[in-house]
Amino acid sequence: MRNLVLVLGDQLTHDSEAFQGFDRSCDAVWMAEVDREATHVWSHRLRLVYFFSAMRHFREELKSKQIPVHYHALQTDRRKERGGDFGTVLKKDVRRHNPKNLIVVTPGDYRVLAELRGTAKTVGLPLEVRPDRSFFCAREAFRDHARGKKSLVMEHFYRRMRKEHEILVEDGQKPVGGQWNFDRENRDTFGTKGPGTIAERPGFSQDAITREVLALVRLRYGHHPGRLDGPLLPVTRRDSRAFLQHFIEHILPNFGRFEDAMWAEEPFLYHSRLSALLNVKLLHPEECVTEAVEAHRRGAPLNSVEGFVRQILGWREYIRGVYWLKMPQYGRMNYLKQTLELPSFYWDGNTEMFCLRESMNHVLRYAYAHHIHRLMVLGLFSLLYGAHPAKFHAWHMAMYADAIDWVSLPNTLGMSQYGDGGIVGTKPYCATGAYIHRMSNFCKLCRYDHRKSAGEEACPFTTLYWDFLDRHYKKLESNPRLAFQLRNVEKKRRQKDDMKAIRKQADRLRREWRP
Repeated sequence: MRNLVLVLGDQLTHDSEAFQGFDRSCDAVWMAEVDREATHVWSHRLRLVYFFSAMRHFREELKSKQIPVHYHALQTDRRKERGGDFGTVLKKDVRRHNPKNLIVVTPGDYRVLAELRGTAKTVGLPLEVRPDRSFFCAREAFRDHARGKKSLVMEHFYRRMRKEHEILVEDGQKPVGGQWNFDRENRDTFGTKGPGTIAERPGFSQDAITREVLALVRLRYGHHPGRLDGPLLPVTRRDSRAFLQHFIEHILPNFGRFEDAMWAEEPFLYHSRLSALLNVKLLHPEECVTEAVEAHRRGAPLNSVEGFVRQILGWREYIRGVYWLKMPQYGRMNYLKQTLELPSFYWDGNTEMFCLRESMNHVLRYAYAHHIHRLMVLGLFSLLYGAHPAKFHAWHMAMYADAIDWVSLPNTLGMSQYGDGGIVGTKPYCATGAYIHRMSNFCKLCRYDHRKSAGEEACPFTTLYWDFLDRHYKKLESNPRLAFQLRNVEKKRRQKDDMKAIRKQADRLRREWRP
């Protein structure tokens, strides 16, 4: 054999750079489901079903094109397997097939890349790591963009990408609509009436492959968190295209306006749910952006289209650039020196706080929650509570179907938990329960009062908000974006009894929730 081409679970595209120069007569594809990737974090069962089913469907597509595939599927009987990690399985196949070279597209996880390089060195074969072309911005281009800059501001990068790729620009690269960013128009709430009728999303039947995977996960990973009765995401390219088209035609027009809103028993609202499909490469970001821009030409509101484009062309590309620029040191950052484990309700949703229970119910059923649930409910509580940022990242990797390390780590450790000290976000995203009250109907359904910071009815978010700012005052006082909030902390401190009661209640909450 000439080349053994390694295809990982987040590389399910026939346009992969790994297939350039592929010769069926002397090359083969290698794919493997391994236990370590299912258990290095305590993976949600629906997350496992999504990855394994998508991988097995891709295997069948390769076979239909007469491409030789060596595929290792997990078994309910562990004794039938060849090893529990990529390295062990790959070593055995190298001895069996005797390839001259190993080829892989850059994995989405630094840890996996290091493991594959170590294995290649052990077996004495060259490993060719090819660039991932499933992005607008190459890693080298982002490195050039970042060179010499004291801070990496996403907005500056986003505008550069708009101009470079001529997206929503006109008349010499001026922004369509006269401004680059319509974020101020994307913060509407549903008031008291709720979101109204939202177009029903297409469902996808469970074929024999998916049913086989569901049975495997039930038997082998039955002790893992999450439910298996939620609607399944598309696991093929054809169904992913249909999912994208439905979003563009029926949901995108209201996406921007209600981008930050939440509502009880409405897990999806006007969000696309395309992130998982993008992250395993069943969709390409360019086609998503192109479809959205075309929708604007047909009349879709600019604030919705620009907001969607910004998430993909701006934020997604920026986050990936930061990841590869800063790894591996980035994963060890803990600027605020927070140390606690996450409370148990991050795994089972068992809490009296309605907003957290509602958000966790979304995660447990769908392996999904939209970005405000992630950042301003689940992430916000972890930050205020004092969880170690790496613990929150590991939880996020475990519980979301769209979590790949390159996208999860900067969003969790950086943006959400401020563990990087301001590389991704210029300030901690901290707020009282008033934010959740403003953006949802959750507080009306909760026994706690978002306005109170101490006492039996006090909202834990509000209590822990004041405690957080007080505990980290020294580290945060030089941040100009927190000046107003810290002045309010000083006022609280002058009311000694008030701050004393807040600290006492915060300590009690941590003792009660400590796992």
